[in-house]
Amino acid sequence: MLYWLTQQFAGRVPGAHVFAYLTFRAILATVSALGLSLVIGPPLIARLVRGQIGQVVRDDGPPTHLLKAGTPTMGGTLVLVTTLVSTLLWAELSNRLVWTVLAVTFAFGLIGFYDDYLKLVVRNPRGLVPRWKYFWQSVAGLATAAILYYTATEPAETTLFLPFFKTFHEPLTAFAFIVLAYLMIVGMSNAVNLTDGLDGLAIMPAALVTSALGIFAYASGNAVFAHYLQIPEIRGAGELLVFCASLAGAGLGFLWFNSYPAQVFMGDVGALAIGAAIGVLAVIVRQELVVLWMGGLFVLETASVILQVASFKLTGRRIFRMAPIHHHFELKGWAEPKVIVRFWIISLLLVLSGLATLKLR
Repeated sequence: MLYWLTQQFAGRVPGAHVFAYLTFRAILATVSALGLSLVIGPPLIARLVRGQIGQVVRDDGPPTHLLKAGTPTMGGTLVLVTTLVSTLLWAELSNRLVWTVLAVTFAFGLIGFYDDYLKLVVRNPRGLVPRWKYFWQSVAGLATAAILYYTATEPAETTLFLPFFKTFHEPLTAFAFIVLAYLMIVGMSNAVNLTDGLDGLAIMPAALVTSALGIFAYASGNAVFAHYLQIPEIRGAGELLVFCASLAGAGLGFLWFNSYPAQVFMGDVGALAIGAAIGVLAVIVRQELVVLWMGGLFVLETASVILQVASFKLTGRRIFRMAPIHHHFELKGWAEPKVIVRFWIISLLLVLSGLATLKLR
């Protein structure tokens, strides 16, 4: 909205032309989302406290987590609201990819919101029944995948590319593309949700991966950069930098309140939405494998749960003391802040190495 408004004065008001620059608007989007989070955060947390919307802690988890009982949850609402407002302010709203990403993010956010609502307000400990939760995730994921395929305007938008292999580009059939996109969106959504178990553990890696995706989107949307870096050119993808910047800024704003010891938890409303956003961004910029590497922390957390369940069902033994794996390290004696910061460091290294693939083609 503000982007459109500034364009009406371009050429007539000195300095108005700077708002046409994508990088400038991305900076404003980050600052806007962060600032809004710091303003809206305290009253939102106070409202959650008054509503007694507090965390329910597993009694089989690390003993230190019992102190977290009652901490306000559903704080992911703050991330979604500030991301939406900031994106609407600074993005070019005629861009179909911006609306696609916003739609899938809020669709998964709505699923997470209803699950949190059942658990914390209705006091149904099961929340949304897993099969129905997965069903609605699948509906949203498949719908998004189909929309991306059938609204594609360039062959590159539905072609499989591999890092390090600059000559590899395999056009995907509708079925293959939709399955791949579905797995990325739904898989990343649940992976981020599994990682969200310690104060700030999920939101910082998510902000890092989202920021990196913004760089990929900016480069893919620029014909010169895309040709120089030998990555797929996706028309209109550059505008997603504004969304990525908004989500990263909102994530940092949320971290202000979610850092150890947390004043508020994200809940499914935030985790499912952020993961879905990462997944759909990866599909749009055609960097699925790179995102799986940069989001390796999320992949590791998910793999630890799968291995734990499979091992216990097949052999009756557990591989880890507790899954997801961050709880394993807690039970080994690592203090919660140490687990968080070390996982952040690993995530940062993965993101930086993923960005390095822009030159290693």
